[in-house]
Amino acid sequence: MKILIDFFPILLFFVSYKAYDIYIGTGVLMIATLCQMGLIYALDRKLQMMHKITLALILVFGSLTLALHDERFIKWKPTVLYAATALALAVAVWVYKKNFLKIMLGSQLDLPDAVWMRLNLVWVAYSAFMSLINAYVATYYSTEAWVNFKLWGYIFPLAFIVGQGFYIARYLKSDQPSS
Repeated sequence: MKILIDFFPILLFFVSYKAYDIYIGTGVLMIATLCQMGLIYALDRKLQMMHKITLALILVFGSLTLALHDERFIKWKPTVLYAATALALAVAVWVYKKNFLKIMLGSQLDLPDAVWMRLNLVWVAYSAFMSLINAYVATYYSTEAWVNFKLWGYIFPLAFIVGQGFYIARYLKSDQPSS
């Protein structure tokens, strides 16, 4: 269910872009993301920091896109988000000796510190990769190609999440008593 909630705004953006244009798509994305965050808040009674940052960036970059009638802003939003994520995770762990992944998810997952550190490094690399690939597509390809990349490129986060799940599964303690 959670993955459907996450996919909802990008799917509506894609459909509205194909039916109309990037500006209608951007407006739909902004509204759909507000609805998405409202639903997440209704279910969890809170928004994670990443949700708040994503919402803020979509509203700011979307507003700039619409107000200035310049599609470059919405195309660069993912680059900024992923770069900020990579930078925040890297600075937190290497400068402040804090692992934000462990801080955010430690209450849900009981993992050894070395695993948390590897996960943090993988998230830094993944976020940097996603930032670079979005920047490349946004810069060198048409808006049509970028929108297609946004939809079909969703395979990257899905593959990353599944791979991460396989990696941490071996460290999770079973609730089943051993016989």
